[in-house]
Amino acid sequence: MAEITAAAVKELRERSGAGMMDCKKALNEANGDMEAAVDWLRTKGLAAAQKKSSRTAAEGLIGIAVAGPSGAAVEVNSETDFVAKNDQFQNFVREVTQLVLAEGDDLDALKNAEMPSGTTVQDALTNNIATIGENQSIRRAKKLKVSQGAVIPYVHNAVADGLGKIGVLVALESDAGVDVLEPLGKQIAMHIAAAFPLAMHAEDLDQDVIARERAVAMEKAQESGKPAEIVEKMVDGAVKKFAKENALLSQLFVMDNKTAIADVVAKAGKDAGTTITLKDYVRFQLGEGIEREESDFAAEVAATAGVKK
Repeated sequence: MAEITAAAVKELRERSGAGMMDCKKALNEANGDMEAAVDWLRTKGLAAAQKKSSRTAAEGLIGIAVAGPSGAAVEVNSETDFVAKNDQFQNFVREVTQLVLAEGDDLDALKNAEMPSGTTVQDALTNNIATIGENQSIRRAKKLKVSQGAVIPYVHNAVADGLGKIGVLVALESDAGVDVLEPLGKQIAMHIAAAFPLAMHAEDLDQDVIARERAVAMEKAQESGKPAEIVEKMVDGAVKKFAKENALLSQLFVMDNKTAIADVVAKAGKDAGTTITLKDYVRFQLGEGIEREESDFAAEVAATAGVKK
């Protein structure tokens, strides 16, 4: 049996919203595995659905840029938020984002691309690490392009022009004018920043994620004591609901909480007298999926002394 610390209970409480004793029991049942404990709480109805917002454990910046029918998004990580305020680091992120916009989002090719200074991206990054004094890395990049229409950018809580913690691109394919596409794209981008869709369509959702949801729903449904055929219907309904709530086109628009995004786009096209297609989107949130070990001096001292915190 794994030893359950107060810190682990606290983390689970923050992630699940469940009570302290329930969190402790969940961790015991899961032998200390945090993800399994979250699922255990959910099967018991003691936690809300797993939060979609990822823990932003890494620092750095998201860069966003558009030009004509193309847009680019880049995440560059650093060790501390202090570096994100550094002019040298910000300029590097801007220049890399422009390179992605011009040349594409293959990271290996990007590292060998030439910066405005004449050096390669990799050499510039190495120089940044040496002069700023912190490890840095280009984590991911994405370029969107439409044959006709617009790619609309949005940066949530921007720290500088085109730089922030959450960056979104929305690609709208249409012959409608920018006076129609830009405000529509901006609203959809703000929705994406807030609602965190996992895919464009329900059928595009990660099948591992769907399998996990099905397992949780099955355990909850089986505890109802209902016949097997009813349990199966309950599970199917729960999975269908999850898919609907996490696929962009079927999500309810955050502006009114009643209209599906697909219908918002269709209405905008109808009002403009043409067809508008939401072709693709990008949502980069700084550090999503990365968890950093928090430095806790008191915990380190206690551990050295053999005292559990």
